[in-house]
Amino acid sequence: METIIPIKGAVTYQLTLDPTVWIFDDRKLDLTTYFTSTKEVVEDEKYLREMGAHWSREIMEGATFPPTLKTERKFDRKGLLTGTFGIEIKPFLNNAQILPTATEVVFECQDGTEHVFSIEEASTIIFKYSQDGKPLVEDGPVHILFADGSNVENPIKSVAAIRIQ
Repeated sequence: METIIPIKGAVTYQLTLDPTVWIFDDRKLDLTTYFTSTKEVVEDEKYLREMGAHWSREIMEGATFPPTLKTERKFDRKGLLTGTFGIEIKPFLNNAQILPTATEVVFECQDGTEHVFSIEEASTIIFKYSQDGKPLVEDGPVHILFADGSNVENPIKSVAAIRIQ
């Protein structure tokens, strides 16, 4: 099984995606909770907005804060070793810079099947690349999940390439 997924076709930049490095990407999504915690996400976003406004007010009013060291990123090693993760495809499509003449995104699978989506639909797709802390070796390197979670139990598997046309 090839683990590299090329983005080719009607793009300015042909990219190659390597799902094996996404485990360290800040954009990764925890799929064990992603499709079930929409209410919590809304509450978290509200809290973050309120805290951001408070922070801005503190900065504008000249509040003094004790000096701090630069924050160090700490990885949840257990979570990385046992988690099920995905990543949105939209940033990769943006980086490839789809040409204005393109209308479709075609996901080519290893068995020769093709799945065609409009560019708008494809921009909402999530690539699942890890199950219980392990890469998707047998039917991977990625599975295609729809943003609404409608195909979580039956994802599109064995994606080999992305062709923009």
